[in-house]
Amino acid sequence: MQTDSNNPNPSNVASTNSNYPPGRLLIPHSQRRKFVLLFTCMTILGWIVGGIASISVERILAQNLSDAGSFYWVNLLSNIVFAVVFAADQALVMRRYLSGRLWMIATSAGWLTANGVATAWIDYISSIANSLNQSLSPELGVIFGLLSTIAYIVSGIWLGLFQWLVVRRYTTKAWWWSFVPSISFLFISLLVWSISLLQNLIPEAVRAAILYGSQQSFTAIVLGVIPAISLCTLKRHLPRQTQIS
Repeated sequence: MQTDSNNPNPSNVASTNSNYPPGRLLIPHSQRRKFVLLFTCMTILGWIVGGIASISVERILAQNLSDAGSFYWVNLLSNIVFAVVFAADQALVMRRYLSGRLWMIATSAGWLTANGVATAWIDYISSIANSLNQSLSPELGVIFGLLSTIAYIVSGIWLGLFQWLVVRRYTTKAWWWSFVPSISFLFISLLVWSISLLQNLIPEAVRAAILYGSQQSFTAIVLGVIPAISLCTLKRHLPRQTQIS
């Protein structure tokens, strides 16, 4: 990555974009459409490439490691590979407006933290449901499913918090960014639920493949579109000399 694009000093980033008037949005109006398209495409690419890379790593390590206790470390490493690839693809677009290196680190760490928290809560909720055995009524099944979904949505705050630590260095009034990933996760959950309602209309022979492909596609698109639009609303810090005058 370019050295000047990775400089964490907000004023230096502003100076590299000297052709944009000070005090304007982080993403200039003239670049909004292009930015949203590029960010979304790179997010989808990162989702696909990261998924393939993580699955490949997991399969290779699983074949070479027979110890059952190593499953945790294999799973952790595959998640790290996915998070880094996913974040690096987004950073290729973000480096023009803020530090690409910091964005990659924050997004990777935030994704791993959010995924770990969500998995822990969902496993805990599942253990409670399993402890009820056959006494679990359909109503309770819906409640436990809803609780798992809420845990997944709320976990997005961790990803938003890590990214906010970077975004706040270059923008003003960015406190709400911590909730952007949770909003994305909410839309993803609604889309997955909507797709599940249509599963009876899909031929059984291809149902699993279509459902999985649709869920993955919508997830990648939402993770690109909503953050991209949100980034277009952020305002850059005014240069110091402008603030003084």
